Amino acid sequence: MRILCCVKRVAAPGAKINVTDDGLAVDAAHLGFATSPHEECGVEEAVQITERHGGEVTVLTLGPPEAAEQLRYAASVGAHRGVLVATDGSAWDPQRTAAALIEAIRALEAADGPFDLLVFGNESADSGGFQVGVRVAYALGRPIVNGIKGIDVDLEAGDGVVRARREIDGGFEVYELPMPAAVGVKEGINLPRYPTMRGRLASKKLEIAEQASDAEPGGQSLVRLHRPRETVTETVILGNSPEAAPAVVDVLEELGVV
Repeated sequence: MRILCCVKRVAAPGAKINVTDDGLAVDAAHLGFATSPHEECGVEEAVQITERHGGEVTVLTLGPPEAAEQLRYAASVGAHRGVLVATDGSAWDPQRTAAALIEAIRALEAADGPFDLLVFGNESADSGGFQVGVRVAYALGRPIVNGIKGIDVDLEAGDGVVRARREIDGGFEVYELPMPAAVGVKEGINLPRYPTMRGRLASKKLEIAEQASDAEPGGQSLVRLHRPRETVTETVILGNSPEAAPAVVDVLEELGVV
């Protein structure tokens, strides 16, 4: 089966984010980048599905030329093709991003036939808009369910069925989607594998197809980025022996516990 994963280049999780002086962009001078975690799990899930059923995984991203790094990483863990919709690196709103991805997917399907499954991250780690996957699937006329933590594929049911599980309080929901379909997966659906040395070397040979997009900006615009105020806490070690007991009692009395 043919699977397409859409991924996004984001600041490495846990990194300190600095904002430019004008407040309109992230200062990337000393910042590392990675694939958004939900989408990293999406790539792993797609690779696992093709390992079970056969097929090919194409990874698509929209971003600056440096985003080719994320495509090569996907190839190092089992993806077969990489496609980059090149931009100048500026932040695109969800409508514009979705329009560019729709255009790219239609071009890929016109050349090689429809994808059986489109895989998106539930939301990106930076903007967290929860919109792009839904917009793309709707425009392409494909059913989509977000928040997915489990996928089973049945290729013998008609044209194929995707059974997608979503966690809820006290259990989970199961959705049956006729293929071609789309899903938005959440981090935790699997444990992404680490690339092997062999995979790393093979990814360097990946031929990345580039596409351009003339998608127009949508209705949202960035006004300003704001860093929250940093809070500093002071840790006082009361001791590391029985002699610290009186100090511990004093603290508990101050808190009204004893």
